[in-house]
Amino acid sequence: MKNEEKETETMKKPILVVMAAGMGSRYGGLKQIDPVSDQGEIILDFSLYDAMMAGFEKVIFIIKEENEADFRALIDERAGRHLQIAYAFQKLTDIPAGYQVPADRVKPWGTCHAVLSARDLIDGPFAVINADDYYGPSAFHSVFDFLEKAEDKEKYRYCMVGYRLENTITENGYVSRGICSVGNGGYLQGIVERTRIMRRDKGIAYSEDEGKSWQPLAADTPVSMNFWGFTRSFMDEMANRFPAFLEQTLAENPLKGEYFLPGVVDQLLREQKAAVQVLPSADKWYGVTYKEDKQSVVDALQAMKDRGLYPEKLWK
Repeated sequence: MKNEEKETETMKKPILVVMAAGMGSRYGGLKQIDPVSDQGEIILDFSLYDAMMAGFEKVIFIIKEENEADFRALIDERAGRHLQIAYAFQKLTDIPAGYQVPADRVKPWGTCHAVLSARDLIDGPFAVINADDYYGPSAFHSVFDFLEKAEDKEKYRYCMVGYRLENTITENGYVSRGICSVGNGGYLQGIVERTRIMRRDKGIAYSEDEGKSWQPLAADTPVSMNFWGFTRSFMDEMANRFPAFLEQTLAENPLKGEYFLPGVVDQLLREQKAAVQVLPSADKWYGVTYKEDKQSVVDALQAMKDRGLYPEKLWK
């Protein structure tokens, strides 16, 4: 019986979790998200298409409850006709018993809290992405293939897509990236968040003092763009560590402290409880960090359609 249960667990199909609760904040509401194709598609449509082609069949969107109608209008009659769609709501009040939300707190509790919103909808392996980043087809294939075979043994078995830094930089300002240390066998050793990275005359560099001084970064430095693959164990680890996060945050930064995915991954690495395989991607990342970025994204995605990488209309 135990062998049958174990086989059933490992055969569960990976689910895609899309963190979209923050989508309205930058653009002033879901209806204001600009299309990036002449078919009215947004970046998320391309990610969903890539996920479907890689083998994902179910997608869970983490959204704000007040955005549900707008989101259903965006998803249900397009990608929703080809994929199983579910919605989970990130709510500020969704915290463990015995804790209270500070009276003036309006900011959500971060990416771990967002993913925990879907804890009752996930019973197997799952991938996590940002809603407004273009990751490229190979990333979805790599993560899906990894998760289909992933099995926790002496350590949890997770994965992360690693991009070349030079493929994730905008020409229009600075960006934040998770700089990864990768060891033997392609396993993640740690992540350091650099919040001000940009191209300069002599290459790519980062600053920790608001641009007064700069430190160089190699163009091929592996970086995280928040595309992760986890077994169900990660959901339990996030839930179990949430009270400790709240204890510290309510004491030190009650209005703005956030519970981030890379932070929990880093804890598990330091405790030697997890092994995180870095899956390298040669694809170029696209996103609209600045309004000046939009045209280059539009041009790049249309060029991919022209080369036959995508159909002219994604959802027929």
